[in-house]
Amino acid sequence: MKKTAFITGATSGIGRATAHEFAKHGINLVLCGRRQERLDTIKSALERQTDVHTLNFDVRDKEATFKAIDSLPSDFSKIDILINNAGNAHGLDFIQDGSTDDWDAMMDINVMGLLYVSRAIIPQMSERQSGHIINIGSSAGKEVYPKGNVYCASKHAVDAITKGMRIDLNPFGIKVCAINPGMVETEFSQVRFKGDTVADGVYKGYKALQPEDIAEIIHFAITRPAHVNIADLLVFPTAQANNVTINKKM
Repeated sequence: MKKTAFITGATSGIGRATAHEFAKHGINLVLCGRRQERLDTIKSALERQTDVHTLNFDVRDKEATFKAIDSLPSDFSKIDILINNAGNAHGLDFIQDGSTDDWDAMMDINVMGLLYVSRAIIPQMSERQSGHIINIGSSAGKEVYPKGNVYCASKHAVDAITKGMRIDLNPFGIKVCAINPGMVETEFSQVRFKGDTVADGVYKGYKALQPEDIAEIIHFAITRPAHVNIADLLVFPTAQANNVTINKKM
């Protein structure tokens, strides 16, 4: 029987690449995002390979999140794989200069959004005593860097939540995994720097990870034998040694 995967933040970057990767392997998809036109485009591209349903909502909105997931038609309502990918970074400021609006956006999406979606989906997995949850964290959840303060805090929270999920869901046989990328070339920096031209230089001078690299890793994680769980994975581009050391000559 075909499995169904629920992917948040599916309209760009890692989420979109994961949708394409899963479609190649015939996994049914529930794709979630805030941009309906992008969801429509992705659905059109992928429904030749698999069955696709889209949900247009903002994970920060608790009521909208639960309502959207409750609205799933029967063919898509049994979620086997949850990819908590939606997330963002806003600003790169010293803590004393930080924007509280930026802080709210990061904590609401990266932490509360992940929790809302998980709370809506986990009970059905617990009842069936099967399921696989992959939370997309970050190397920022492993190591704090200058001006990273609140973003790093949000991703440290994802790391802690993932560990807590793994403990609490262990009696139900549910696999829980964190995949923590370093530098991935996506729209991430455009959002973080709010369209400033400084974003253009973030990925220059070296080969960053590509969304497809992470998508392949996610697919590897979900296809391990039943007795194997990739619990926690940190992945860098070869040019990156840690969050502040990048060889831009590569």
